[in-house]
Amino acid sequence: MGSKCYHTVMKRIRNTIFPALVLLSLAACQFTPGTTGFTPTSPTITATSTEVMVEPTRTITSTATEIPSTTPTSTPVPPVEFAVIGDYGTGDANEQEVAEMVLSWNPDFIITTGDNNYPLGSQETIDAHIGKFYHSYIGNYKGEYGEGSDINRFFPSLGNHDWYTGSANPYLDYFDLPGNERYYKFSWQFIDFFVLDSTWLEPDGILSGSIQEKWLEEQISQSTAVWKIVYFHHAPYTSGYHESSTWMRWPFDEWGIDLVLSGHSHVYERLEVNSLTYIVNGVGGGGVYDFVNILPESIVRYNQNMGAMKMVVTPTQLTGTFITKAGELIDEFTLTHPDQ
Repeated sequence: MGSKCYHTVMKRIRNTIFPALVLLSLAACQFTPGTTGFTPTSPTITATSTEVMVEPTRTITSTATEIPSTTPTSTPVPPVEFAVIGDYGTGDANEQEVAEMVLSWNPDFIITTGDNNYPLGSQETIDAHIGKFYHSYIGNYKGEYGEGSDINRFFPSLGNHDWYTGSANPYLDYFDLPGNERYYKFSWQFIDFFVLDSTWLEPDGILSGSIQEKWLEEQISQSTAVWKIVYFHHAPYTSGYHESSTWMRWPFDEWGIDLVLSGHSHVYERLEVNSLTYIVNGVGGGGVYDFVNILPESIVRYNQNMGAMKMVVTPTQLTGTFITKAGELIDEFTLTHPDQ
């Protein structure tokens, strides 16, 4: 898509509660994926990173006194390792390079922050934009690129581009996900994941008091998991081109969420809001955007290349890294759970 046309249409989408009204404008644009150069207690955070953008990286450290145990040490629980990709579904060389890196990590599972199938979320492109690279992680896989997974290990969230064809039916038909599949919960050992649909077309709503928000609050209140992670597409806080999607500023910190992951803004950014860590991970293959309005909550910003996140989680610590498709480590942070 030509950048001027794309930005014009996407701004219309972002500024209206009826993005479907401008789909004809989007279809009229020529889409060129991968375009670059768009002008209740919180965890303790230990962060080290390389700041590539505007300001030096802020490092937050903490210390704790370890109390020796008088009983024999039990067998350590193996860490959970998963990957995070976002705004990736182009089917081009950029997505392939990111996917090759992610698969080389051999993660337990993969989650996505949306926009899984550019440009229109169509049935004709979905397998070539997702299954071609990630079929070995997809449960009940029926595509043409090889064997799927015996159990589902691919957990996407809906992005706005996934809604543009048939009310997201190609996406809903392609994946075998829990609940109503638009928003859902899944658990992996000692972690509960809450996956939301942040798009305006969500039938159960996205605003305060909506069915979806009440569902999330109830699910979190019932969770006994050590870690509680929420993820979805539209970033509540971002310094990137798409700017903050303020309708998704739900009271995650009050409800006991430990980490919020999102995409939509095609940058990597780590922010801290009310002692809660927010990650924007939108550079999985669909292009890179400029930073336009640097938020005071922003700690790390990067938009020079595409990449993905590798997360390693134990019952006591969560360590996240963002790595470019060239293998460059851009950011690393550790959350230490206060109750462990």
